[in-house]
Amino acid sequence: MTSVATHSDSYPPSAEFTAAANTTGALADRATADRDAFWAEQAGRLHWDEPFTRVLDWDDAPFARWFADGKLNVAYNCVDRHVVDGHGDQVAIHWVGEPGDAVDITYSELLAGVSRAANALTALGLVAGDRVAIYMPMVPEAIIAMLACARLGLTHSVVFAGFSPSALRQRVDDAAAKLVITTDGQFRRGVAAPLKTAVDEALSADGGAKSVEHVLVVRRTGIEVPWTEGRDLWWHETVAQASDLHVPQAFDAEHPLFILYTSGTTGKPKGILHTSGGYLTQAAYTHHYVFDHKPGRDVYWCTADIGWITGHSYIVYGPLANRATQIVYEGTPNFPDGHRHFDIIEKYGVTIYYTAPTL
Repeated sequence: MTSVATHSDSYPPSAEFTAAANTTGALADRATADRDAFWAEQAGRLHWDEPFTRVLDWDDAPFARWFADGKLNVAYNCVDRHVVDGHGDQVAIHWVGEPGDAVDITYSELLAGVSRAANALTALGLVAGDRVAIYMPMVPEAIIAMLACARLGLTHSVVFAGFSPSALRQRVDDAAAKLVITTDGQFRRGVAAPLKTAVDEALSADGGAKSVEHVLVVRRTGIEVPWTEGRDLWWHETVAQASDLHVPQAFDAEHPLFILYTSGTTGKPKGILHTSGGYLTQAAYTHHYVFDHKPGRDVYWCTADIGWITGHSYIVYGPLANRATQIVYEGTPNFPDGHRHFDIIEKYGVTIYYTAPTL
């Protein structure tokens, strides 16, 4: 005789959870009833310097233009407005370094850092429409660099710090990046591995990258790095010394926000261009409803890397637009042992944990 294990085919949320949820099935009903009104409502959760009058321009199908006559600043939506609304003392990022160092960054502190970076990039001669390559591990300066680019209308291209010099070079050349932002090295399983050397190798190959004017380097590990005078600059000697006051300008909703390239495993990497208004609306909308995030109450953690679209949408733009308090962890999940993530969850009281099944 054999016994058959009993199991449930569904696991509904508790009544308490449902009652407090950010949405119900009515959300889908509203979207079905009037698509444009629904997305206008979601876009209304953002700050618009110039409100849009048309939600979706489908006249040149299959090329869509979202909120095209509206203007906004993505970085203002992710940082400034929370400070203006009185939440400057709220922690935006609990950053945890692999060696055990850590820092808490409030929204006011994040605003100051992004403003310094924006002023420093402006001093380098960068103007809206220029491209910036970001080749960095999961350190706070990487997120600050992304937001500074968004603040200035610079289109960033984040390259996963585990990619090879040739992969970096492909993306620098395709985007015609004027600036590369990197670190001296990165920590992996307790070892400081070089990263700036990979940038030098990438930029010097085949006669040199013609578009790159400067390389901005964050000192993370303290290891020795090669240096090109006139091109290379230390973050702590430039960005950290800049003014922490900066007034953002509004950009068209269709202004390019970032380029993110496919991995290149099946051919030449293909750059996908995301614009500002439609992308931020979607990222903030999905983060708010899918994760049922409650600002000021939840501690959120997406374990992705900013080199991927998940990191763009669910570490930088979506959570910060929604005033999240989140964890950003630099290292691998099994260093110094397999308890690392769970130690962090316990220490910071993480309530929303978003990771991959491969963990």
